[in-house]
Amino acid sequence: MRALVARTGNNTPVLQESSPEPLAPDEIRVAVRAAAVNPADGWVASGAARSLLDLPDVVGLGYDLVGTVTDVGAAVTDLTVGDVVAALHEDRTAPVRAHADVATVPAAAAAVVPAGLDPAGAASVPLNALTAAQGLDLLGPAEGRTLLVTGAAGGVGGYAVALAARSGWRVTGLARAADEDFLRRAGAADTVTDVPGPDFDAVFDAAALQEGAIVAARDGGAFVGVLPPAPVAPERGISVAAVNVRADGERLAELLGLSRDGVLEVRVAGEVSLDQAAAAYDRRTAGGQRGRWLLVP
Repeated sequence: MRALVARTGNNTPVLQESSPEPLAPDEIRVAVRAAAVNPADGWVASGAARSLLDLPDVVGLGYDLVGTVTDVGAAVTDLTVGDVVAALHEDRTAPVRAHADVATVPAAAAAVVPAGLDPAGAASVPLNALTAAQGLDLLGPAEGRTLLVTGAAGGVGGYAVALAARSGWRVTGLARAADEDFLRRAGAADTVTDVPGPDFDAVFDAAALQEGAIVAARDGGAFVGVLPPAPVAPERGISVAAVNVRADGERLAELLGLSRDGVLEVRVAGEVSLDQAAAAYDRRTAGGQRGRWLLVP
């Protein structure tokens, strides 16, 4: 089988032949139908993340995948061969990850793709939607509080706007003026194109502006970022946290259902074959604001 990997000293992904990984009792093996290319993948492939995350010389690439279950471990009871599932492959050190013909993940990281949701489009959901949901959890209950989401038209930010608005936050989205229609559909009450002053009860910094975004939180407010290796220093009594996304099949099932129902808008910029993976990595920035590029076998 083929797998896309990152190697020390090479800042572009490499497609190589690999052997399927052994199947643990709690794992499933999936024939990959589609896998999203995220900025985090480019960060690893470029070598920028290697020392920060203490990665081995060769690591697989890809967080999001959708595919058909081909084998299940002895302890797996809730998934069966033939199920079409989405999953988050969270092990950054694994030699084979989502960008491969075949991937192995814990059954607890996967969820069945609901009828009515395009399986390929579902591959854009796990990493971004789980990051948004788990980041919002760190901010506590909405209770009508005000929230600024930076990078609000991006993958994580777009889902954060929709989930926060659905939960009762009064959401302002920071994005380009051209993205206002999308933000309104997602549920934003207001939109801005520049970081405002300290007017918000909470800030979800999906754009990783860091110190450039915490200024929008009021004294004693809350701030959640998306860079766990480099958290922002607290200031003015603001509580600070960074979301470190984790696989959660049960939560993912809920998010896939919201995607099918249109609450979370699935956006795909385009598809390229695994053989042409470098093209998707080159385009990830251009596609990042309005959808993910998908790798397909």
